[in-house]
Amino acid sequence: MASRTRRRDTAPPDGSRRRRLPMRLLLPTLVLAALMAMLMLRGYVHSEILADHRVRPAAASDKVPEEILKGGPVIDTRSGRTESLDMPDRRLVLTFDDGPDPEWTPKVLDVLKKYDAHAVFFVTGTMTSRHPDLVRRMVEEGHEVGLHTFNHPDLSYQTKKRIDWELSQNQLAISGAAGIRTSLFRPPYSSFSAAMDNKSWPVTEYIGSRGYITVVNNTDSEDWRKPGVEEIIRKATPKGNQGAIVLMHDSGGDRHQTVEALDRFLPQMQERGYEFDNLTEALGAPSAHSQVTGIDLWKGKAWIFLVQASDNITAVLVVGLAIIGFLVISRFVLMLVLSGAHARRVRRRGFRWGPPVTEPVSVLVPAYNEAKCIENTVRSLMASEHPIEILVIDDGSTDGTARIVEAMGLPNVRVIRQLNAGKPAALNRGLANARYDIVVMMDGDTVFEPATVRELVQPFGGPRVGAVAGNAKVGNRDSLIGAWQHIEYVMGFNLDRRMYDMLRCMPTIPGAVGAFRRSALERVGGMSDDTLAEDTDITMAMHRDGWRVVYAEKARAWTEAPETVQQLWSQRYRWSYGTMQAIWKHRRALVESGPSGRFGRVGLPLVSLFMVVAPLLAP
Repeated sequence: MASRTRRRDTAPPDGSRRRRLPMRLLLPTLVLAALMAMLMLRGYVHSEILADHRVRPAAASDKVPEEILKGGPVIDTRSGRTESLDMPDRRLVLTFDDGPDPEWTPKVLDVLKKYDAHAVFFVTGTMTSRHPDLVRRMVEEGHEVGLHTFNHPDLSYQTKKRIDWELSQNQLAISGAAGIRTSLFRPPYSSFSAAMDNKSWPVTEYIGSRGYITVVNNTDSEDWRKPGVEEIIRKATPKGNQGAIVLMHDSGGDRHQTVEALDRFLPQMQERGYEFDNLTEALGAPSAHSQVTGIDLWKGKAWIFLVQASDNITAVLVVGLAIIGFLVISRFVLMLVLSGAHARRVRRRGFRWGPPVTEPVSVLVPAYNEAKCIENTVRSLMASEHPIEILVIDDGSTDGTARIVEAMGLPNVRVIRQLNAGKPAALNRGLANARYDIVVMMDGDTVFEPATVRELVQPFGGPRVGAVAGNAKVGNRDSLIGAWQHIEYVMGFNLDRRMYDMLRCMPTIPGAVGAFRRSALERVGGMSDDTLAEDTDITMAMHRDGWRVVYAEKARAWTEAPETVQQLWSQRYRWSYGTMQAIWKHRRALVESGPSGRFGRVGLPLVSLFMVVAPLLAP
């Protein structure tokens, strides 16, 4: 991971960068808002939002007109009328509810086409939005389509506003799918006209006032019970030569019995002289369909496009979830196994990296506007149990940081001033002025424990160790954001470094607490400003040069973590983008030989998966 502390910005003192910083949040915010909208849309069209599947108890029917209760299955309440119609003799209108279904509707359509029969499909808006091609096929093959609401609620429980919404959204989906409007409607949970009661009748009247004909049924195949093919055929057959509107289903579960029954029912009834028409054909009325043009057509097409997009995006997110789940589990298993092995190795009695390191070291403290905390940082270093010299490199501070350190008048503390040039330049300036071969680097808002430097430099007893990563901890954990980052530092970064140490491909020496062999730094050209993550860049460069990079868990440093969401976003943006820059810069390690090739073929893939792919997919 890139620098574990906040990178010192090189913005001008007038704060112009600070005013532009929120713009960094604009694109991610818009993307997240769009994704959230797509997920909400998918939830809506999959009946996960606003769905209401309650069925009401029996109610009185004294307010329902007698001609409706004793009339036919076609109810017309348009323009104040109260009429009902029956089917002519030897005319059967097959109706299919709850579709279209991608598995069963095509099979039903194939059987109807095989016997040159027409039917009426009462489709829901949710299924139409998800499978518009099937509704388009229904219309093209001469079938009629009717509304069955969008989310399939019991309308007796709904307000007029919700009813209008269900109708308009259902109609919008049909318009987008097939370019038509329909005047046919069947309420969910409907039955025979004789079953109309005081709760459903007002809804039927209101539906008529909106220009729709309500179609119930007078012959129920009860195919939803899956009683067997013979039983479905028996129940779907009207008495004598009577006409009928037959209720079937092409969705809502396994409909293989319906398809088999239909394949036998159609030829049997045709041999008896029955015709299978859509509703308006059977009644000799004008088609229930009307063409949609202009803005209404484009609104419908836009709706279908957005629904399809939401399904596709969700499918991509599901794949992303699978990938991130695999990565998280894999990383967790690796950390458990390898961090445990690392802890056992370094904690066993008598473990030593090599001969004890006792010579003095140089501590570099790059500082930009650290007046609030630089004194605590320097005083913590003065309490070090290891001999050190302290170099505070003031990187063009405007708040008097350098003056505060000079006023302390402490021995072995030097202040080096330079114009603001960024953290890499400040570290290189300090490196050029350092007296000793081992160089410790830290941030101006970090506090060391007395034993930190001593513990940090002991691994240099091993001649091939070129850099050491310390154990950075969050000092300001009194806020929720700080507490979360404390857990992240302890459970994530600490275990991560143990794992990478065992694999010999540690990607980052944290900017808050790290140490380098000066000769190793000079061999790779010092700190580079090619990326936003100079600490990751230099660590990868040292791996490629053949140096070993290790982790010293007892070298603890307390750093100031971001305290606001904006600061946290800015930091994580730099970490992620800087890590990607460093990976790209050192990409040739993938094909090189020796230590560089080992790091390239082990370290770079792991860093790419765990530090780039995983964070990108995590939201």
